[in-house]
Amino acid sequence: MSIDGHLDALKRKHGALDSEINDMLARPAPDESELNRLKREKLRLKDEIEKIMAQTRH
Repeated sequence: MSIDGHLDALKRKHGALDSEINDMLARPAPDESELNRLKREKLRLKDEIEKIMAQTRH
């Protein structure tokens, strides 16, 4: 997979997690542990995206 393809896949996963988090927050009593897990994964993906973008700018 090319760098661009990998980056696009990461961005799609990040967006899907964002939607899942928003759906969960719309519920009356979201599962806090699952919500925290999703947020951590979203942050991990964001960090990976930023790292790849920084490396490709050089």
